[in-house]
Amino acid sequence: MNGSAVVATTVFAIAMVATILIGVWSARGRSKGLAEWSVSSRGLGVLFIWLLMAGETYTSFSFLGTAGWSFSFGAPILYLVAYLTVGFAVAYVVGPALWTYATRHGLISIADIAEFRFRSRPVGILVAVIATVFIVPYIQVQIQGMGVVVNAMTYGSVDLKVAAVISFVVAEVFILVSGLRGSAWVSVLKDLLVIVAVVFLAVYIPMHYLGGFGEFMQRMVSEKPEWLTFPGHSSGGRDGVWFLSTVVLNAVTITIFPTTVAGYLSAKSPNALRRNALLLPWYQLLLFVPMVVGATALFVMPNLGNPDLALFSLVTDSLPSPVVAVVGVAGALSAIVPMSVFMLSIGTLWGRTVLGGGNGADPRARRRVLGKSGDVRDIRVKRLSQLVCVVAGLIALAGSLFYPNTLVELSVLSYEGLAQLVPVVLLALFWRRLTARAAVAGMLVGLAVMTVLWATENDPWRGVNGGIIALVANLVVLLGVVWVAPGPGPGAEHRPGASVTRRLIGAGAARLSGVLRFRAGSQGRSAALRVGFADCASLHP
Repeated sequence: MNGSAVVATTVFAIAMVATILIGVWSARGRSKGLAEWSVSSRGLGVLFIWLLMAGETYTSFSFLGTAGWSFSFGAPILYLVAYLTVGFAVAYVVGPALWTYATRHGLISIADIAEFRFRSRPVGILVAVIATVFIVPYIQVQIQGMGVVVNAMTYGSVDLKVAAVISFVVAEVFILVSGLRGSAWVSVLKDLLVIVAVVFLAVYIPMHYLGGFGEFMQRMVSEKPEWLTFPGHSSGGRDGVWFLSTVVLNAVTITIFPTTVAGYLSAKSPNALRRNALLLPWYQLLLFVPMVVGATALFVMPNLGNPDLALFSLVTDSLPSPVVAVVGVAGALSAIVPMSVFMLSIGTLWGRTVLGGGNGADPRARRRVLGKSGDVRDIRVKRLSQLVCVVAGLIALAGSLFYPNTLVELSVLSYEGLAQLVPVVLLALFWRRLTARAAVAGMLVGLAVMTVLWATENDPWRGVNGGIIALVANLVVLLGVVWVAPGPGPGAEHRPGASVTRRLIGAGAARLSGVLRFRAGSQGRSAALRVGFADCASLHP
């Protein structure tokens, strides 16, 4: 091992130890219950919500895949910035609604929400299983991304498989001990390193290799114009139609992504989520840097064998080992933070809904099922969640070690598959007439359509993202079942604003009744009416 490799490996080892210590430290003096572990007792403010959710969006794919797509295809990679930004605009509305509903009923996951909304544990279990199927590939992608980053930053001294095992161990240790709060605290270190590293690379790489950003753009326009327009260079038909359909699909889907919902439900208040939705799009500006670096590699290393190594190939080629180590640690933590949240989300989905007896959708059994935070039943459910968290991580780790190309192929379907849960988790909260049979029928048809399109290599179909086609089929079947076999649906109390509306109506009626019973003189009656109308007006901010 040469000197550069020793320096980089040492810095990496110190960073991993620090990551574990930060995660474990964050759990000091906290409740031992499931709510604290899974959603931080709904106590995170704007800053930590921002750091946590930014950590989920800036992953190892941001360092590897973004630069790789920019190197290989060009313009189509812009979908990444577009869908995340549009998704946060949608989250401005969706996040507070989900937070209100879940907080009111003590729910902690999308499986919990579906079970309680439809008064059906089988529906909750189905949602948990489907979500897990499409999240596990993401864990494997992060594990393999961690391996690539660490192998590159240590100049090949740390093997890909060894790095994969290290990433799994580090993520599991702090997520088991401290839960979502640990991920939020580790995101502080991660985001500091990411911002410093990315801003530095944005200036240094074009300047070092091409003489500046202006020269870089001139060469792109004159020598690589195909990379600057849709459908890009050899992108497989990813034209403007694909771009728009993918942005729409992913922007809606990310709002009910299990990891995103975990971020929603950890907030102190709906206002914290609204402020977060305004701030997060600014973080996506950092994604343009790996795009520029990947495009720079077109001129510096045009025959690069693995496009995903475009960024780190330039970094290791041009920078001293201590700086390479810092960039590498930023990339490694960009794999560990989302990986830990993905595993925690799976554990939360399964712990209560599948293995813990459900969330008590039947009001008569609710107290018996849920118990109090920190009691014996709650601790048991938390331990089951942690066990599933470990199992899910082990499955993804095994896939990355022995079948590196199997689950990764499925990762392209993750957003399309999770999109089929949007009606069950989100639409159901706002449409009282939606029944369990309609929601499940639509979901299964959507999954079938998506799978057929992918298996027959018709995704995208005529330029349209296959997930959008599947979601349309999902909604058509859903509407058809509701029309043919309408059900009473759950009570209005399951809509996000229903109990608030009920309180307002009740309070208004009580005040009006008091005014009508007030039998004083004409002056007294006028005063009473003025008080009554003022009080009623105060109910509507």
